[in-house]
Amino acid sequence: MAQQPANQHKETLLQTLLPFDQAVRARHSVRHFLAKPLAQETLISIANDAQLAPSNCNTQPWNVHIVSGAKREVLSQRLLQADAQGLHSPDFSFDMQAFGGAYGERRKQQGKIYYQSIGIARDDLEARKAVVKNNLNFYGAPHAAFLFMPSFGDNVRTAGDIGMYGQTFLLSLAARGLAGIPQTILGFYADTIREFLSISPEYKLLFGISFGYEDRNAPANQFKMGRAPLNQSVTFHD
Repeated sequence: MAQQPANQHKETLLQTLLPFDQAVRARHSVRHFLAKPLAQETLISIANDAQLAPSNCNTQPWNVHIVSGAKREVLSQRLLQADAQGLHSPDFSFDMQAFGGAYGERRKQQGKIYYQSIGIARDDLEARKAVVKNNLNFYGAPHAAFLFMPSFGDNVRTAGDIGMYGQTFLLSLAARGLAGIPQTILGFYADTIREFLSISPEYKLLFGISFGYEDRNAPANQFKMGRAPLNQSVTFHD
């Protein structure tokens, strides 16, 4: 087969991307992936898209590590071992119970719908623990990105920049018909991940993103959470 010229190949790739309005609606958190890895060219394209994320004064504070293949398998085992030994080392605090009011109700509703979709009863604590541990196997995804950041002041502005990077990364996936899930829980094992990837302690782990091809037949992927009405979140002033 004749090889496409570079510019023609680029145009073909661009034509396959979803327009923004479709990509932003297609994006959802996927909790079961196919084992099929992405091509290195695709990984680079996604990373290049995310590199265009906005940041305060163009500081671009993200320090991202993408783990695949054999490295991904070993890291998953390290994380499971750390969990079994109770070796939690979050760089930032997180309290699920701190979410009150409508925020807490949304959190509870998401958990209820998710566990119902995969057929796990509320009182089946062992099955629920196994589901949580599946986070540490990246939900079967062939790739995981870890979003590290330098520490400046109270870290709020920098963390906001990392969030914008993460959303750009996720939308790049969605535009290509791929899937991902941002995982706060991966940040609970910062020391384990830093040591395994030989990352300097000056970089703090905010969260990770597992990503790849969605398993569209998996029960865990058969629901999509809705959003609050716009008037509960946005006020227009004129």
